[in-house]
Amino acid sequence: MKVFKFGGFSVSSAANIKQLVKIIKQGKDDQILIVVSAMGKTTDALEALSNAYNNAHDDTFQLLSGIKNYHEGVMKELFGTEHHPVFDEIANTFIEIEWMLDDEPHPDHDFSYDQIVSVGELLSSKIISAYLKECGLDNKWIDARSYIHTDNTYKEGAIDWAKTKTSISRLKDIPGQNIIISQGFIGGTSENFTTTLGREGSDYSAAVFASCLGAESLTVWKDVPGIMNADPALFGNAQKYERLPYSEALELAYYGANIIHPKTVKPLQNSDIPLYVKPFLSPDESGTRIDGTTELNTDIPAIIVKKNQTLLTVSTKDFSYMDETLLSILLKGLADAHIKQNMIQLSALSVSLSLDKDEIKLKKLTDQLSEMFEFSDIQGLSLLTILHFNPRDIDSYISGKSVLMEQFSKNKAQFILQ
Repeated sequence: MKVFKFGGFSVSSAANIKQLVKIIKQGKDDQILIVVSAMGKTTDALEALSNAYNNAHDDTFQLLSGIKNYHEGVMKELFGTEHHPVFDEIANTFIEIEWMLDDEPHPDHDFSYDQIVSVGELLSSKIISAYLKECGLDNKWIDARSYIHTDNTYKEGAIDWAKTKTSISRLKDIPGQNIIISQGFIGGTSENFTTTLGREGSDYSAAVFASCLGAESLTVWKDVPGIMNADPALFGNAQKYERLPYSEALELAYYGANIIHPKTVKPLQNSDIPLYVKPFLSPDESGTRIDGTTELNTDIPAIIVKKNQTLLTVSTKDFSYMDETLLSILLKGLADAHIKQNMIQLSALSVSLSLDKDEIKLKKLTDQLSEMFEFSDIQGLSLLTILHFNPRDIDSYISGKSVLMEQFSKNKAQFILQ
């Protein structure tokens, strides 16, 4: 079996969904499990809806109406009629959100978030499953929440691997079914509530399916030629990697390259499954292959710019050293608030950290540790990470910027820029 993952761009319009069908037809003789993201910017729209609901804003149902209209417009273009059975199925899926919006918000906003935002993948997968059948490609739609089992950590569900592998392995026994379609990003708890696996978690879902199935390969279809050493929009001389080892792909993802989710690589590496990142609009091109190779051209620096960073400085209130005990308390606080640090620097009396902007998580951290530490932050920054850097080129990357923090190791240079 091969696993194909299609992101939001690939399913953002009727034209792109028709391109998806062409790709599936090329491999229809293989067993394929398809994992899809929500359509276009639907996750962003559902996040806005979740925030409006949790904060009792007046535009909640107006936001929902916009999401409905977008999906209905794509369906009309695909099916040429409003009388196809999928319209009723999608309407019933939206009713689940409407019922929730009629109730008072749950005390845990992360719980509400997951129940609302997860609907995007259910909508897109149902539409695509119906359209594949319309095009003569029989398929079985499955609910990922019945296969990817997680704990009750909402917005960052931790996978129960033993239970998940047992469930997913059963997919091998479906007779005469070459195409299976499911959702990325979502899982289910033992109480049958929905969890999400973190933003951009659909790649991770696809890797989980591939690993548990012992798939031949995972292909992630993107709106890029493959994995580039830099963002072409920022660096005109960006180059494509033809092949990368798992370890390098993980480094790129960890430091903010927006090609694959950082959690994607480990399940594939554990099962020795190659990952292909291929251009959705040019499927015959080679893209980039990620596997267990040890070959890497270190003459090509990887340049990663991560925006919307917060530089958080944490210091002790009583002028005591930031020793191992205090540091462990701070790190536990970060873990409890589900905050990932992208860069950390320690001095005698303080710790400075580069974090993704998330005011809710930051408030949770500062509230929890306010009796012990003092906090200050600067927002709206960028984190520049250069892997395999040449010292002679550093000035060209940071020219015209204020450097608030920098860090060097053998193969890596990092800068917080304002």
